[in-house]
Amino acid sequence: MTADWLRPALDTFSYSMVPFLFVAIPLFAVARKVKLYEEFIEGAKGGFDVALRIIPYLVAILVAIGMFRASGALDLLASLLRPVTEAVGMPPEVLPAALMRPLSGSGSLGIVTELIKVHGPDSFIGRLASTMYGSTETTLYVLAVYFGAVGIRRTRHALAAGLLADMAGLLTAVWICRVMFG
Repeated sequence: MTADWLRPALDTFSYSMVPFLFVAIPLFAVARKVKLYEEFIEGAKGGFDVALRIIPYLVAILVAIGMFRASGALDLLASLLRPVTEAVGMPPEVLPAALMRPLSGSGSLGIVTELIKVHGPDSFIGRLASTMYGSTETTLYVLAVYFGAVGIRRTRHALAAGLLADMAGLLTAVWICRVMFG
């Protein structure tokens, strides 16, 4: 499989989706006789209330992430997992970004930004880090903040499902980047 046909097709698709959604969603709402402005305002009010409820959980998770990074535990974990990353074709430089992503969006964005500064935005590492960032979720952050804000104490299978989805996103990002840019 080569990227000769895949890359132009994906470029065309991705460039057309934002304008399509920008037009399609309001048209769909109008067709269903939804009062767009009023619904937007109600949603904004609800969002503000949620923001106030999650602030304590947000502070707690950000402090924990800061301690994790400052202690050197992230670097230790990255060095222990290096053989695994090399086996799946992931450059070891990208591993800290992959490990930080389930914890913190801003923390992983900082690592991805540093990778792009060092290796360049068009390098394989820069493209892979960016693709991984967009292909995964801040699973632990979401569970801690949002589940905590609504009082869910037993997350049941949410953690395992979220981390498996993150792993699938990471492995798929490596595969796609190998096909497209490797």
